[in-house]
Amino acid sequence: MSQSPLTFDWPDADATAHSAIALGAQLRPGDTVLLSGPVGAGKTHFARALIQSLLETHEDVPSPTFTLIQTYDTRHGALWHADLYRISTDTEIDELGLVDAFEDAICLVEWPDCLGPLAAADALLIDISYRDDGRIAQWEWTAPKWNTRLAGVLQHA
Repeated sequence: MSQSPLTFDWPDADATAHSAIALGAQLRPGDTVLLSGPVGAGKTHFARALIQSLLETHEDVPSPTFTLIQTYDTRHGALWHADLYRISTDTEIDELGLVDAFEDAICLVEWPDCLGPLAAADALLIDISYRDDGRIAQWEWTAPKWNTRLAGVLQHA
């Protein structure tokens, strides 16, 4: 991934949401964010804050744990929020249309390990883990576009 990953300490849910909102302002169609970490680490909380920050009008943002995919029309274009926890084969991912969405939508994917070789090569990976005093997030990437985009996030972090 990146030469040196960014590390964010999130002492509470508000800090997590603040980083999500800052990242959301930088996202454009074709951007994919992969959210990994254990159950309850804050992946959905992060995604929910990011999505709500991009909506023209407030709406409920449910977890896609059971629906697998939730789609939204945002001021930056179409956004797909996927939770792949219950996915077991590449065929199921193909049926969702997620790989096609990587090209022209903003995609937030929880449990990205389920993608295997189907993962977007230029994605931003955010790995969230627990700490005694909150959460820590490692952000990694290889695509040069993230250097510019994340500079905008750092200005607001």
